[in-house]
Amino acid sequence: MANEAKTLLEALEAAWAEGKEAAVATVVRVVGSAYRREGAKMLVREDGGSACMISGGCLEQEMIERAMQVLAWGRPERTIFDYDEEKSWWPGCGGTVEVWVEPVYRGGLFHRWLEDSLEEEGSVLATVIGGGEGRIWLKPDGGVEGQILPEELHEQVLRTARQMKSGNSRSTTRYVQEAEVFFDLSSPIPELVLFGAGHDAKPMANQALVLGFRVTVVDARPDMLEGFEGCQVVQAAPEEFAERVRLTPRQHVIVMNHHLEIDRKALRFALESPARYVGVLGPRSRLEKMLEALKSEGFEPSPEQLARLRNPIGVDIGAESPEEIALAALAEIVALQRGFKGGFLSEKRAGIHEPEGRPTYAL
Repeated sequence: MANEAKTLLEALEAAWAEGKEAAVATVVRVVGSAYRREGAKMLVREDGGSACMISGGCLEQEMIERAMQVLAWGRPERTIFDYDEEKSWWPGCGGTVEVWVEPVYRGGLFHRWLEDSLEEEGSVLATVIGGGEGRIWLKPDGGVEGQILPEELHEQVLRTARQMKSGNSRSTTRYVQEAEVFFDLSSPIPELVLFGAGHDAKPMANQALVLGFRVTVVDARPDMLEGFEGCQVVQAAPEEFAERVRLTPRQHVIVMNHHLEIDRKALRFALESPARYVGVLGPRSRLEKMLEALKSEGFEPSPEQLARLRNPIGVDIGAESPEEIALAALAEIVALQRGFKGGFLSEKRAGIHEPEGRPTYAL
């Protein structure tokens, strides 16, 4: 996750600035119940300090001790935690969790892949954790760094990494030939664009920032754009959108000006863009008025454009306050990204970490 990668990088830089070595523990396989899944990471400093978590608290202390040993040895190690939930102090840790622990060096392949994970495109870091050795990094532009031995394993791992990068795969360990390889997939940082800087835009922006989104707020009123710390703000009236606002396939748009005419123009601009999600705050009747007005102007959305349009927005939690509306809207976006329906977990038959279909759109 982008937010976790940012935290890890900040912790790495802080450790190195103090002259301390650091290791990163990555969950590479989970069997049964576990708090977090493959790809979860935790940083451990040589002095025992740590950042991020790989579980709900049941593995962290032991992980710190193991990671400090790895730093002392100077080589990676795979650690297996096999917990009996009936005997464990921490409920929910009743499965088997395999963790790859490695020292991290400035400028090394892992460090540069982690830095790159904060950029705009996804990539794959493939690490042999059994039956071979080495690591390769399949970059966003298709370039490759690193080496896996033997050579025939290198080529097969690279083919698998390319397949995973082009699909909607998640981080996982796979058998390639006779080797075990962990494929760590970074996803582009999600982006949110809010058209409207009203009183309910700040909770939306603040919660999105906590979730790791890059947030842009667009409004024509300079005084309304004040106070959006951590966000990019764009002062633009509807006739200036084309010049000052750039929407991309990675972006999620929420139209929330609370002004029918401005919302209508923002809606058309968003629908004509490649933005992957276009949400309109408010009831269906209001959206229908806007679509009718757009039709009278000569713009009728295509089926593909309508497929990206959501209204009313959000997961159905009975949201009323601006904070609750923000929670519901962002929950919908996260669910769509990951292929989940957003219903009650108590009514779900599949595992809680298993999507019920493919993501609605590619990450």
